Amino acid sequence: MIAYANLFFLTYFLLLNAGYLGLNLLALLALNRRQAELILDQLPQVFSGHELPISILVPAYNEEATICGSVRSLLQLSYPEYEVVVVNDGSKDGTLDALCAEFELEPFPEAYFAQIRTGAVRSVWRSKRYPQLKVIDKVNGGKADALNTGINAARYPLFCGIDADSVLERDSLQRVVKPFLRDARVVATGGTVRVANGCVIDGGYLTKVGLPGRLLPLFQVVEYLRAFLFGRLGWSAISGMLIISGAFGLFRKETVVSVGGYRANTIGEDMELIVRLHRELRQRREAYRIEFLPDPVCWTEAPEDLATLRNQRIRWQRGLSESLAANWRLALLPNAGVPGWVALPFMAMFEWLGPLLELAGYAFMTIAFLSGGISWTAFASFMFVALGLGIMLSVSGLLLEEMSFHMYPERGQLGKLLAVAVIENFGYRQLNSWWRLVGLYRWAFNTRSTWGVMKRSGAWQKGPTG
Repeated sequence: MIAYANLFFLTYFLLLNAGYLGLNLLALLALNRRQAELILDQLPQVFSGHELPISILVPAYNEEATICGSVRSLLQLSYPEYEVVVVNDGSKDGTLDALCAEFELEPFPEAYFAQIRTGAVRSVWRSKRYPQLKVIDKVNGGKADALNTGINAARYPLFCGIDADSVLERDSLQRVVKPFLRDARVVATGGTVRVANGCVIDGGYLTKVGLPGRLLPLFQVVEYLRAFLFGRLGWSAISGMLIISGAFGLFRKETVVSVGGYRANTIGEDMELIVRLHRELRQRREAYRIEFLPDPVCWTEAPEDLATLRNQRIRWQRGLSESLAANWRLALLPNAGVPGWVALPFMAMFEWLGPLLELAGYAFMTIAFLSGGISWTAFASFMFVALGLGIMLSVSGLLLEEMSFHMYPERGQLGKLLAVAVIENFGYRQLNSWWRLVGLYRWAFNTRSTWGVMKRSGAWQKGPTG
């Protein structure tokens, strides 16, 4: 029995790391194909006149510390036609007051067609200084409900959902919209999300790329690089991407409305929408594409304390569980393709059930070794697969990032990230698995879902107001 369990956990961790290594290789091939495009990207960017106008939706709940800096950065984006729609989702702090003071908002009675049912809207505000800025104040209903309210109020055919604590690089819209211009089948695109802690945002501009001074957000820098730049780029290369981050995604509004908008009774609204788009569009047998692009960049604040990070990871895991459980029929469709036959089973086995099997594997192998049930060779082989290959994946991801984007150019930054990529495997990764297991438990036993509260320091934002 012990021998079979040993073989099971060893095989599971081998398949887990082999899967991620395969995604890294796919991402590397995709980056190599982009080298010719990068030459063109280095030339001065001009507008073709065919860019589709975009509505940027910013759901905000208790974001007083960062909301003004984020909106300032959005008002300075390099794009010919867009609007910014901030949805204040019943904040209990001074979010709305800060926006009113900073951007000279005034009440603006506006009627719009509510294509998606949402919570009640209390008031609509317009900026006297920035005609493209609109703020909607509504009763609290959660992030998905706030996004649906923004979709109802959006004037343009594309909408871009971002988090209220995020800052887009000035050319991000130019880059993330490109697939829509070259292929009418594209219904959604996503960009890279990077950790802003340690950076400097001055007057709405990213003026300095830096690393956090604390270890916890440093771990998250490596995580974000691994998850966005290589995990999602790898899935996108084979048309199997199941998630676009709520922090930065661009969507065709008509298509999202046709599937019912964001699901309001989930806390993983970003992933659930993408999986549902795959399922419903394949059921309709409509041609579509969902893509990830590595170079449009959104900078966001990562949690700096364990309690906030714990709550975030529990929510993420519960959101993952809700998304896969609600759309499991995707795998049964005769035309499910890579999303249903490859990506969904992979996510179910290695992300959904992953924390349970990973922690069970660590516990069983350690107890079996200490009790003499397995040999030192068997235990060492397991630890090499579980930890050694994990280190290799993290380090290879960093090296690929350095070769492709060189985002952290200062002396010592890459060395610090390489060190973090190694030590995160000894405790931090296992702690994350425990938090994810709690999220899996809460989903299984249907405990109450909430958007939750994120602590924001806003220390990375400074500069003139207005």
